[in-house]
Amino acid sequence: MLPPAHCFWCLPPQVLALSPEAGCRAATSSSGRRGLLWRLRERQSRLGLFEVGPEHELHPLTCMMQAGLWAAIQVSMDHPPTGLPTEEDFAEVLTQVHEGFELGTLAGPAFARLRRSLGLAEEDYQASLGPGGPYLQFLSTSKSKASFFLSHDQRFFLKTQRRREVRALLTHLPRYVQHLQRHPHSLLARLLGVHSLRVARGKKKYFIIMQNVFYPTGRISERYDIKGCEVSRWVEPVPEGSPLVLVLKDLNFQDKTINLGPQRSWLLRQMELDTAFLRELNVLDYSLLMAFQHLHEDEKGLGSSLIFRTARSMQGVQSPEEVEAQNRRLLPDAPNALHILDGPEQRYFLGLVDLATVYGLRKRLEHLWKTLCYPGRTFSTVSPARYARRLCQWVEAHTE
Repeated sequence: MLPPAHCFWCLPPQVLALSPEAGCRAATSSSGRRGLLWRLRERQSRLGLFEVGPEHELHPLTCMMQAGLWAAIQVSMDHPPTGLPTEEDFAEVLTQVHEGFELGTLAGPAFARLRRSLGLAEEDYQASLGPGGPYLQFLSTSKSKASFFLSHDQRFFLKTQRRREVRALLTHLPRYVQHLQRHPHSLLARLLGVHSLRVARGKKKYFIIMQNVFYPTGRISERYDIKGCEVSRWVEPVPEGSPLVLVLKDLNFQDKTINLGPQRSWLLRQMELDTAFLRELNVLDYSLLMAFQHLHEDEKGLGSSLIFRTARSMQGVQSPEEVEAQNRRLLPDAPNALHILDGPEQRYFLGLVDLATVYGLRKRLEHLWKTLCYPGRTFSTVSPARYARRLCQWVEAHTE
């Protein structure tokens, strides 16, 4: 369950005229105005993705999400948070009533501050998530029953969540924000929003929004979800030439190596910092997402050259004791630079995702059951300390 309502700073519901039908009409109209060459280029970059069009069973849901998010982001644009963050920023709930559904925005001011700290303009965020084009769906190899979507430009990732997972995220949100301030180059996926959606008087559905680790998607050749264990960590690859794109797992990665050159030491240190933080939160079952992209000849060897590439660094806490702990690096002047790491031959997209599973009674019982079922084999449900140590060891063993 989520925290009781009296724990939140609740704003009065807002009744809005924009309906999901209006949002879908806007998306259709916008699509019709696109040029032929633009549409062909978009189709090429969407390999393995499927538009959630009018025939799709989830089309009504995504139309509501788009219309609701457009209005919710407009609130943060009209009333941007000012001054220092407060406890109320993390506890606020804004409910907006639309035609046929309600959309809730949880901890809206806190997430608006976080988006601003990442240099993300609210206008761009709204344009990507609003009814400017259909959401995209992909085939997930996850065992969960969650639904996964990408915004039409593939910049943002949306995932439905259970109530208990949302509660964990909101409970940890102040410490999560603090960690990103202290370690601005963290590998943790950037969580940008948490929302609820209720149709008529039905049950609330919850979903999160985060930056897509695999962005920009062009030329990505392989994608992996790594947990550092064996059980249920194999995905049957698609036949060569298939338009489907699957995210592979640990056992698919056997005999492969991440060649980072001088950046390896940075990655190992950042993994230690981030997994130590997740261990403190008593969290497990998170994944290291990873993708490969071959560099063109004219891109190789440019990592340290300021002539060809503008290098930049994010600002974090500046107290003397924090400078060494931040583990900064030069960031390429490229989209999603925080999740991009260039090696001598390949570009790697890296990010830690699924940060909402707490090691409570349910997971402790699951650990005991798997110990009996899989003697001598490694599986995901172990203590947070062991989970963090094992994933760091996996990265150390598979990098050079």
